[in-house]
Amino acid sequence: MRVLVTGASGYVGRVVVGQLLRRGHEPVGLAHRAKPDIEGVIWRHGDVRDIASLRAATEDVDAVIHLSALAGVRKAFERPVRYYQTNAAGVLNLLEVLSERRAGPSRLVAASTVSVYGVPVRQPITEETPADPRNPYAASKVAAEQAIGWTAAAGAIGAVTLRVANVAGGVGPHGDRDDSRLITRACAVAAGRIPELDVYGDGGAVRDFVHVLDAAGAFVAAVAECEPGHHRVFNIGATAARVTDVVAMTRSVTGRDVPVRFHPSHPGEVRELRTDTSKAREELSWRPRYSNLARLVADQWHAEIGPRPAAPPSMTSCPSVTPNQPTPQRSVP
Repeated sequence: MRVLVTGASGYVGRVVVGQLLRRGHEPVGLAHRAKPDIEGVIWRHGDVRDIASLRAATEDVDAVIHLSALAGVRKAFERPVRYYQTNAAGVLNLLEVLSERRAGPSRLVAASTVSVYGVPVRQPITEETPADPRNPYAASKVAAEQAIGWTAAAGAIGAVTLRVANVAGGVGPHGDRDDSRLITRACAVAAGRIPELDVYGDGGAVRDFVHVLDAAGAFVAAVAECEPGHHRVFNIGATAARVTDVVAMTRSVTGRDVPVRFHPSHPGEVRELRTDTSKAREELSWRPRYSNLARLVADQWHAEIGPRPAAPPSMTSCPSVTPNQPTPQRSVP
């Protein structure tokens, strides 16, 4: 299957492209900046905000995995219009060009976020939990999801939306470069690139993490599950951990100190955010394989410092909140 991946040069995108190749698909990468040197990938230049370039990029593909987006809650408050232009209007452009195709309904797998749920009372969160976005980033994603749903209902596409938790970890030298994310920043502090880790509240807030390899696997698995006329939504998460657990694990994995500065918690901050992923496990046959806390930190640490990292400890020594579903232990072959 020929699959267009928007945002293919990004953190998650390049891993998705790699998994598509390994599973026998023909990936087409859409990039508006530098194009990574990945053998076997067809690269096309374009931007989701430019409908003409999208029309050309989707001309001969069988499916689209849409990852291109602006992320970051705090930045979204500063530039909400830009977030809607990229995250919502970009999806509208994509839906328009897919609806124009004469080859029949297209397949679309779109990335969303668990932050669309806002501050849910019941944990873990299921897909039936109503969306209640509390920031422009999440709101722009809800708008995109709604447009996808209505377009699918009209019969123009078959679609799957994945509401993804906090993606972390790395693959070889390629890790997360967004220092606003907890595991990434903790590893940067351990490496001395950032002086200290700012923690808001007492460090007991619980967040859900998923390895970039596992997240990419979910996107690839979902391509085959796009049914014309239907829009299905799945949570993708794996391991719940407190902020203090991440700090402790980073110290253990790296053998280095992680200086922490505590601040008052932000008003309205979510104390706990855990996803129920049973639907994805049952309907997509998806299982997280790499998302234990030790592996998440170790793989990001590898990417942070280079090819000679400290060995990760066993899971029996990992301080962490028990995940909603256990993550099997496996190493990358």
